[in-house]
Amino acid sequence: MKIAKTNAMRMLDKAKVNYELREYPLKGLDAAVDVPTLLGITRSQLFKTLVTTDTAHNYFVFVIPSAEELDLKKAARVAGVKRIEMLPQRDLFKLTGYIHGGCSPVGMKKLFPTFMDAQLDRWEWVVMSAGKVGMLMQVDPRDIVRVVNATVADLVKAQP
Repeated sequence: MKIAKTNAMRMLDKAKVNYELREYPLKGLDAAVDVPTLLGITRSQLFKTLVTTDTAHNYFVFVIPSAEELDLKKAARVAGVKRIEMLPQRDLFKLTGYIHGGCSPVGMKKLFPTFMDAQLDRWEWVVMSAGKVGMLMQVDPRDIVRVVNATVADLVKAQP
């Protein structure tokens, strides 16, 4: 069966980036907890994409391990703004072209300043959204950093 390409896949193809698609069932799963087990990967190899905004309506993209929480103070500091907050979910599709649960840092309607958690450096490959709910891509994190011109920094809340 031929899979319809998402914007993320088209951009990676254009940039000549190798990736492997990984699919998971859509019903009854907690993506951050259940999907890594289904795919046979560690929880820290699965990354999620978060979109934020500041008080001046500038937008920023953060990519962090799926089981972690974005530290908004660290995020604002690395983005060079005073304060940021999560983009309301209702605004995600209009801004990025992706829906909640299928948001990829690659292939958004516009390339926003993108920041990726430093835990990426631990892995030869990571898994993140391919731009569609239930579809992930396994990819070399250095390729994603290059394609979206990301800054790598410590972005997650410290574990107690």
